[in-house]
Amino acid sequence: MAETPLMTILKPNITRMSAYAPPLEGRNPHEHLLLDFNERTLPVSHHIKQALIDFIQNDRIQVYPAYGNLNEKIADYAGVKPEQVMITNGSDQGIDIIIRSACSAGDEIIIPSPTFAMYQQCAGVENLKVIEPEYTKDGGFPLQPVLGALSPETGLVVIANPNNPSGTPTSVEDILTIAKAAPDTAILVDECYFEYSKLTIADQVMDFPNILITRTFSKTWGLPSIRLGYVISHPDNINALLNVRGPYDVNQFAAVAIHAALDHPEYTHDYVSEVMEQSKPLFESFLQQKNISFWNSAANFIWAFPENSSVIEQHLRSKGILVRPKASSDGKMGLRVTLGDLAQTQRMVTAFEEALAL
Repeated sequence: MAETPLMTILKPNITRMSAYAPPLEGRNPHEHLLLDFNERTLPVSHHIKQALIDFIQNDRIQVYPAYGNLNEKIADYAGVKPEQVMITNGSDQGIDIIIRSACSAGDEIIIPSPTFAMYQQCAGVENLKVIEPEYTKDGGFPLQPVLGALSPETGLVVIANPNNPSGTPTSVEDILTIAKAAPDTAILVDECYFEYSKLTIADQVMDFPNILITRTFSKTWGLPSIRLGYVISHPDNINALLNVRGPYDVNQFAAVAIHAALDHPEYTHDYVSEVMEQSKPLFESFLQQKNISFWNSAANFIWAFPENSSVIEQHLRSKGILVRPKASSDGKMGLRVTLGDLAQTQRMVTAFEEALAL
């Protein structure tokens, strides 16, 4: 009997896709200054490390996770009620669950681009038609093109606030304009970089139940390896999304770490202040002095477009500094550079300036 190819038993739209495969190989924080994934560039606080050690030594790894009052602590931090929060396995799971829950195969999804690749990935799995209005350096978020793309077939609108890789912020007024224009359409607002940008629409979710927010403890809090995010929305939405999320999808290590992080938020607040008030102005000033074009960013990274960006990227790599090449919609290659603390940013700027002279 002839062997049946595996691909014939899976959905054709999935077998036609390519995996989202970020360039993770060779990244070693003990050998490189990692400015390529928008991560926190300093280790987490000793409180988190000790909490994880204590958990391991308490011999509970063999027991299913129990989250205690984690939902309440996150809700208190976010300034909302516990019933408006659902914890997730990183914000990626929140994005995936929202798209799966809001859209059916063949629906349209509006994803302004260029942006975080996970949105398109989840849309592809659900076999959605992706509409991509474009961000522009001068115009920012494409409000009018998004409004013009709304139709009865629109299942969801994605707004990354601020956007990645551009760092572009979207005003509360623009988000509410879209929510009002499409009251029966889900609006996913990804606030992954909230601690840096201070931009949020969390106080509007009770008045606009079509808005769903995703956040993460990966970026600012320095915990991407243990995966914890959360969704903020109207309680009716949270109750429905809990039907999709598994009861144990968030691991106990994540719960332990986030409890400790929220008990000692100063390590994050101090880091954010240094990045946004010292490192970011330093790099922006350097780029302006060198007449290098860059997008105005509300986050902890800057998308810059120097000439010979590949030469600069390679020189930085030779100095042990990793940044992320990212092309604009017109094909021009830029460098998305994460900002660390002041000393790390000074080191990067020195190497960047050396590369400009090559």
